[in-house]
Amino acid sequence: MQLSGVPIHQGFLPTHGQSRAFVWKYSPVNWGRRPRHFHIEPEFNLIASGRAVFGIGDTMVEANRHDLIGFPAGQDHVLLEASPDLFLFAIGMDPLFSSDVLRGQDTALCPLHLRLDNDDFHALAKRASDIVDRVGLEEPCAELWAHADWLAQRRDRNRSTPMHVLTRRTLEMLSNDPTIGLEHLASKLRSPASEISRYFHHDMGNTFIAFRTRRRILNFIRRVDDGATNFRDIAGEAGFGSYSQCHRVFESVLGTSPRAFFQNGDRKRMQQAYDP
Repeated sequence: MQLSGVPIHQGFLPTHGQSRAFVWKYSPVNWGRRPRHFHIEPEFNLIASGRAVFGIGDTMVEANRHDLIGFPAGQDHVLLEASPDLFLFAIGMDPLFSSDVLRGQDTALCPLHLRLDNDDFHALAKRASDIVDRVGLEEPCAELWAHADWLAQRRDRNRSTPMHVLTRRTLEMLSNDPTIGLEHLASKLRSPASEISRYFHHDMGNTFIAFRTRRRILNFIRRVDDGATNFRDIAGEAGFGSYSQCHRVFESVLGTSPRAFFQNGDRKRMQQAYDP
């Protein structure tokens, strides 16, 4: 099992209960650091104090107090550096719940880095502090999520390098169809495949193929979690051409087979992994 360097799967939501949204209070001094990881839940990080440097794909982002960082579903991320006083709120939501809350206008599909003004920061921090580490508070979590997303919608006025529209459209289409390929995207978006690929890699820090593969793996995991048991059928539904392809890709990305992941404790070991 791969635990360092290569992204692993670590779900965001608590493993106990049936939460569809949650807010963690995080400080590396108290919790340590998770290895580079990805999950199906989109996530916002609100930096409450201190300084952090995140690795997001093959890029690095520095964040400070008042910053709001967003990781879309499937985006690998890791905390690389942290000041001694770093403290943040990590806000995550089941993607289907997010879509319901935002009525399909899901800004959380896209990566984000913006600086909040003083009033926006304190309003968001107040909402987060009222419900942090508490299970079963879906309505206030939804209100917090909608508030963070509303702030995120102003991203293009707050960042010097806005995400390209081709990347945004690609993420939307990939979310709806994990089988989609670059040539199909090129036809739908009326742009050269090479241009779509180039902008996607620049904006996401991942190649389109690598990101699509990860989303397919997450779709596979999600279907098993929802109660499906026939791995061959699930592989096709998740976007793989066959179960043999799914098995090969799953093992290549996560370092373990699907059956070992679900049945031999590998998933639990990944979930509990922390870097020294």
